[in-house]
Order: sequence, then C-alpha cells, then structure tokens
Amino acid sequence: MANIEEKVENLVNVTIQNMGYELYDVQYVKEGKDYYLRIFIDKPNGIDLNDCEKVSDKINNLLDEADYIKEQYFLEVSSPGIERILRKDKHLQANLGALVELKLFKQIEKKKTMQGILKDFNNQTITIDVNGELMQVERKNISVIKTVYEW
Repeated sequence: MANIEEKVENLVNVTIQNMGYELYDVQYVKEGKDYYLRIFIDKPNGIDLNDCEKVSDKINNLLDEADYIKEQYFLEVSSPGIERILRKDKHLQANLGALVELKLFKQIEKKKTMQGILKDFNNQTITIDVNGELMQVERKNISVIKTVYEW
C-alpha cells in the first residue's frame, strides 16, 4: 500500500501546492471491507471544509485518470488535525521539542504508551525526554507517534 501512497503523493503534490496548500500526508488503508484514500492538507491558518472540498474536486480527476487504485475506494480530504500523526521524517523534524505520544507494539518498562518531548530521531530510533530521562525507542517498536495538544 505504501507504493500507492507514494504514487498518489507524487501525482497530487504539485496541484495541491499550486492551490496554496501543503500536502501533509497520504494514507491508503482498508477498514473492514472498504478502502480509503486519505489526503491530509494544511495551510498556516488552518483548513476548513471548503478547503477540503476544493482540493477534493481538483484532484479527483487526476486520480481517476492515473488509475493507480484498482479497488473501489472512498476519497477523503481533511486536515491532519490538532494532534497530528508523525509518519515521516519531515513531520518529526518539524516537531522537535514538542510533546509527543508514542504507542508501542510491545511494552517497555511496563508501558505501551509513552509521552515526552521529542528530542532526536534517526532511521532506527526516536529519542524522547520523559520527565528528565532520555528514552531511546526503536522505531520498529512504535505503532504510532503523534503530537499531544495540551488543553
């Protein structure tokens, strides 16, 4: 599925940028019996429903013409939200120093979830500061990394 995500990202990125938005992420997932192509867009002052509709209308024909996805799918265009999933190195780089939550595949120190300040990352590990203690977690053990919005 990552291959489809990369193809779609390459296909729609310039169009989305030319419309004044940033392409934050592309996800192609199967949930139950249905497939979803999720395009996450952003801009400095936030995204509203009209932005999503404009982008959806503009890229729909591109996707149909490219015909990368053979299965029937639902196209969803939305904002990445306040608490953003950090799937790419550019997302991690933009959030160095931010409070993040890591959800783990297996427990580390009897925890499957950790919160801390994102300090560093490389291809193998993510380093967070948990209450003054630096924790290095192997990326292969992390199911999700997301920012945490403090209310």
